[in-house]
Amino acid sequence: MKILRTQQGHETILANYFMVNESHLKKWSPAASKGHHSVDSWKRRLGEREIEFETGLSVHFIGTDQEESHVIGSCSLSNIVRGVFQSCYMGYSVAKFYEGQGYMKQIVSHAIGYAFHELKLHRIIANHMPKNTRSANLLKTLGFEQEGYAKSYLLINGQWEDHVLNALINSRSDVLE
Repeated sequence: MKILRTQQGHETILANYFMVNESHLKKWSPAASKGHHSVDSWKRRLGEREIEFETGLSVHFIGTDQEESHVIGSCSLSNIVRGVFQSCYMGYSVAKFYEGQGYMKQIVSHAIGYAFHELKLHRIIANHMPKNTRSANLLKTLGFEQEGYAKSYLLINGQWEDHVLNALINSRSDVLE
C-alpha cells in the first residue's frame, strides 16, 4: 500500500472510492448533496485542499494500491489550530472491501506521525459514534484516550448523532518550540 497526501490528479480515484463505498460509509458520514462525489467536484475540492495545506489548515491522506489505481482508505487532519491549542481533528474511512485488514491502522498511524513529527501538534482529536466499535477499537489500539461524550454532536446521514470524544497527546517536548 502507498500512503499519499491528496493532490490534483487523485480526483478520479477519490470519486470512485466514495461512489463504490457510498452505502458502506453512509451510516458514518454527513449527508452528501447530489454530485458531491463526482470527478468535477473532487477536482474543485482538491484545489481547495491544496490551499488549506499551503496555509496550514489541513492535510489529507489516502492509502492506495501500488499502482495508485484505487483508494483503500482516507485520513484527514483538519481544523488545525496553532497558538496555545496546537491541535487538530482527525477523520478517516476505509473501503468496505478492505475493512478489518489493518490498512486503516497503517493510514491513521501515518497521519499521526505526520501530525506529531512534521506539524509538531500537541493533540489529535478523533471522535466516533458509540455504535462504531471498529473505530473505537482502532483509536484505543493507537493510544487514544476517551475524554468524554457529546450528545447530538454531528449531523450524520440526516440525524443528530452522539459521539464519544477521544484524544491522543504528543508527549514530545519539541512541540513547545
